[in-house]
This record gives sequence, C-alpha cells and structure tokens, in this order.
Amino acid sequence: MASSRKSSRSSQRDFPDLAALVAAQLKDIVKSRDRLVVGLSGGVDSIVLLDCLKAVARKLRFRLSALHVNHQLSPNAAHWAAFCRRLCRERGIPFDDVKVHVRRGDGPEAAARAARYEAYARQDCDYIVLAHHRDDQVETFLLQLLRGAGVKGLAAMPLVRKAKGKDKKAGHPSSFILHPSILRPLLDVTRAEIEEYARKRRLKWVEDESNQDIYFQRNFLRHEVLPVLARRFPAYRTTIVRSAGHLAEAARLLDEVAAADGRAYSKDGALAVEALRRLPVARARNLLRWFLAGHGVAMPTTERLEQALRQALTAKQDAQVLIELDGAELRRYENRMHVVRALKAPRQYSRPWLGEKRLDLLELGGALTFARRAGNGISLARLRGGTVTVRLRRGGERLRPDCRRPTRSLKNLLQEARMPPWQRERLPLIFCGEELVWAAGIGVDCAFQAEHDEPAARPEWRTTA
Repeated sequence: MASSRKSSRSSQRDFPDLAALVAAQLKDIVKSRDRLVVGLSGGVDSIVLLDCLKAVARKLRFRLSALHVNHQLSPNAAHWAAFCRRLCRERGIPFDDVKVHVRRGDGPEAAARAARYEAYARQDCDYIVLAHHRDDQVETFLLQLLRGAGVKGLAAMPLVRKAKGKDKKAGHPSSFILHPSILRPLLDVTRAEIEEYARKRRLKWVEDESNQDIYFQRNFLRHEVLPVLARRFPAYRTTIVRSAGHLAEAARLLDEVAAADGRAYSKDGALAVEALRRLPVARARNLLRWFLAGHGVAMPTTERLEQALRQALTAKQDAQVLIELDGAELRRYENRMHVVRALKAPRQYSRPWLGEKRLDLLELGGALTFARRAGNGISLARLRGGTVTVRLRRGGERLRPDCRRPTRSLKNLLQEARMPPWQRERLPLIFCGEELVWAAGIGVDCAFQAEHDEPAARPEWRTTA
C-alpha cells in the first residue's frame, strides 16, 4: 500500500543535495532533448529517482517519461500500475505500462529481470534510467561472488551501460551495444539516504510484499546477512564497492588485452580459430569471453566455455562445431568462429507474398525487401497467375541463375557460394507455384529474370540474427 513511513536514521545529505547529485551525474552524459525513461516500479527507490529527475529536467533540458513493467506475479500488481499512472498524471509526466510474461525455468528473480530488460530494450528513447543504489551494488557483488562469477561478474554496475546496435569505436569485431542505454545516477547513494529523502519530501510509494520474503536470495542477504556484517564491519558498503570498482578496472584491462589479441583475426563479426590457437590457455579463454560478450551473449559457465574452446581447437576440419549458449549458438566454419542467434523455424515453413515492399520473416531472423526496378530482378509478369510463397529448403531444389549455364542443384550452388550451413537452414526461397524463382545469396532463375525495361521486383534478404 502507499506509504510515507519514516525511514531509518542515516542521511549525510539532505534532500536538495540528492537532486543536485543526480544533476551532477547527468550533466556530462545527457544532451539537450535526450529522451529519458524512468523504470518506475512504484517502490521508494524509483519514486525518489523520478522526483529528482523531475526537479532537474528543465535545467538539463531532457525529456522525461516513466515506464512501469508489470510482471503479473503479485495480486497487487494492478494496484501498483494504477498508483504509478496516477502519480505521473499528477506530476505531468508521460507514463506507459507494459505487462510481461515471466518465463519459468530460471530462478524467479533472474526470470523477472530478463523480462523487465526485454521490455526496456523495446523503448524508443535514449536512456532507461534505473534507481540502483550503493546497497544494490553490495548485494549484487555478494550474489555474484557466491555464484562463482569471474572478474567481469564481480565488477560494479556502471553509471552508464550501452546496449543494441553497432559501436564502431569499440574496437570489437561485432560490438553490439543495447539501445537504449542504461543509466544509473543513484549508485553513490545508500538506501537509507533514499528513504530519508522520501521522508523529507513527504513522498508516497508502494511496498512489494515479496521484498520481505527471505526465500529470495537478495532478500536473504539484505535482511539476514548484511545486518550481521554491519555490526562488525560498519563501513562494508564503502569497502565492497571499492573492491568492485577495482574489479571493473581489471575487467576493462582484460578487454583491452583481448581486443589486442583479436584485432588482426576479426572480420565481419567472426573470429579466426588461429587467434585462439596461438595464445596461452588463459588468454585464449579471455579472448573467447570478449568475443561472446561483443555479440551480447550471456557469459556461459566455466565448463561450457572450456567445452567451446576445446571444440574450436581440436574438432576435425570438417566437423560441424555447435555449442549452444543462452539464446545463441557458437559455430565454427572454415576455421572461423561465429555467433548465431538460435532460431527454430518450422520445417514446412511457408509465407505468401502478395506484392508487399517488405515481408518480415521473424522465424528466419530477418526480412525480405522488394525494390521495384525496371529490367532488374524478378519479372512481375511471369509471376501472374501463380501463387507466390516464401519457403525453406526441403531438398532437391534446382535453380538456373546464369542463363548461359545449365540448371544446377541448389545444394551445389550454396556450397559453391561458401554459404555457412546455419544460413542454408534458414535461407528464404521464393517459389511461384512449385517452381523455384529466387534464392537469397544466389539469384533469380533464368526463366523468371526480367528483360530490359520490364517491370520487376528485386528481393533483398536482410538478417537481424
């Protein structure tokens, strides 16, 4: 329920200073007219963050709105969403809420976080602003330590984390960074200071009943472990965050080493196996971690990473190396390592084409676009009277892209084009009736090629996977 309870006594800053601290964190990052979306749960942390951002928005000239992610896990979820909507309406802040489905299988905390960040990634803005604070840093460090995380996993949460799209300046073969970026301006603030700010500002917030349930690991640390630690080590927040900062610096240095090790062996998002083979084992592991991270892949376990490295280096030349990762696959082809999005298209996949300029084929990881150009592409006249569909290979297809040469099997054409096996598995083919008209990466069959000045459609396959 909504609350304005007194918080525990703590604050070294009074509430005007907290808004000023947020402004100081943002001033060199956020540009005029940037769009900032607050991840608004309705809890005290996000309410205080919203209040601070509202106070400094006009001065820093950014556009502010809020997003509430409804995980649909609590009987009070609808009440929290309504509370957030009412609060934003009263303050004149644009608001949106979205319901997400929390997948089963992972722990409830990890699954809810994954669903929440998927919702954030879909927002049309420059920054998602989150209310993580110093106590969150400490809890995250300890949880990662207990899970056996490495240097990067133990590093502190950064003030800014970039996310999707290619960053040309990162020096990575395929450095994917999330868009929008994640911004956390309260990382130097304690939970007690946030609650003191809320009390002095007479703010209201909602309480998530699950925050008291010590079944959840983070709550167990917060309520059972950290109070004991505080009695013997009262400065533990400062010292743990300092250690996390040292590890973040070490992680950056390891990334620089990996970038130097892989620079000459990286091309078009792939990594030459030779780069791994020439390095000592520890540096080869570091390079492989960096390569996977650059593709946005969640870091695999130590055992899975060792398996990937072993197969990359020792599998036979013609072996189809495939290591399943979280939502992706690590493949080896022609002595290069590739990260491929995991897709499971139906074997009997078929989509009609009715003349659209764009056909999204999400199951295949991309989209077909059709440019209308006279005399260049598929003859539209020759498609009339037939049913035009997009399908996958079923075996036995034949194509004649060069009118000076005989019809050949599609299998041989794909091998000759040196197309990797996983691309062949999800390759869109255009049929007119039962006749193969076009294959992505190969071309248009001679019987359907447009003649000079004849109305034509030129297909282009654009992958997003």
